[in-house]
Amino acid sequence: MRRHIKYRLPDSREKGGWGFLWLLLLLLAAAVAWIFWPSAKTAGPQLKQKNIPGLAALPAPQPANLPSVKVPAPAPRVVTGTNVPPTAPTPAARPVQNVFEAQLALARQSISPGSIDGAIGLQTRAALRAFQQRENLPASGELDEATRARLTLDVPSYVNYTVTTNDLLRLRPLGTSWLAKSQQDRLDYETILELVAERAQSHPNLIRRLNPNVNWINLPSGATVQIPNVEKLSARIKAALVRIHLAGKTLQVFDNHTNLLAHFPCSIARSVEKRPVGELHVLDAAENPNYTFDPDNFPESPEARQLGRKLVLPAGPNNPVGTAWISLDKPGYGIHGTPRPEEVGRTESHGCFRLANWNAEYLVKLVSIGTPVFIEP
Repeated sequence: MRRHIKYRLPDSREKGGWGFLWLLLLLLAAAVAWIFWPSAKTAGPQLKQKNIPGLAALPAPQPANLPSVKVPAPAPRVVTGTNVPPTAPTPAARPVQNVFEAQLALARQSISPGSIDGAIGLQTRAALRAFQQRENLPASGELDEATRARLTLDVPSYVNYTVTTNDLLRLRPLGTSWLAKSQQDRLDYETILELVAERAQSHPNLIRRLNPNVNWINLPSGATVQIPNVEKLSARIKAALVRIHLAGKTLQVFDNHTNLLAHFPCSIARSVEKRPVGELHVLDAAENPNYTFDPDNFPESPEARQLGRKLVLPAGPNNPVGTAWISLDKPGYGIHGTPRPEEVGRTESHGCFRLANWNAEYLVKLVSIGTPVFIEP
């Protein structure tokens, strides 16, 4: 009869039982590791980018065969500080302080005091009255406080003028006779002082006082002189009528609403019988005209009596009618400039009305053919 033997796991309470259990677990773990070892070796540990020093500075990989993109430059940064010059503020309007500034402010508003000279005279008082009437102030002709408060400047009183080569090339001696003048190529300025003074609408004596150290005889190109800060005006509105006041020796221009557009001193005829009164009209107007000398109009001239023929004098500021001519519908009469603007406002003409060249040039731009001209005693 065969004998059966039964086996059982050792009880933990038996000596050596725990060693057998640990051995079995170790073998099981080794088998599992052997099975999964190739994939674990290939995958490797998972690294986090933030844990690798310097990785953030590396460029990101670019896809192949893609065009590069040009990044626009950033807008320039506005820099402020001591190295950046500040923008000059616009000067605030200020009341005029003296007669010179009053003349300057009036001239800049097309209310001409004649040649600017810094002195209070008949023409400056007439210009002040015209301004006061326009501003509904008492027309006293005085530079009082109320007038100064309204009559303001928002620009410097003086500017520098640089003499150019073209300025010097314009200069030429002026013939002393009608015949000599007719033979010149142009009746231009004789001196640079004359040119600068007329450009500044000023009396030559004022220009001398402003520049006491200037040698006007030999002034070179590039020399800088100081002059009043006047400007050529542009005519934005056309005249509805012109009014000449013979007693006051003034010419005024008004628009359709009788607003004053301009005020100029003017010279009138020496002989009373040659002063027309009433309504005339503009027949034509021209800048830089020539002049036809008719001996019959100058019976007092010995040369005219000897010539016995007409002469045509070329254009220029020293032409007898200056740089602008406005003919009226009365034969032989007109409004024009003069080679001697500082003498405007006298009774000296042969019948026409003389203005300073700069005022005559402006009047040409204001009037049209047919503009009425009312001449009052």
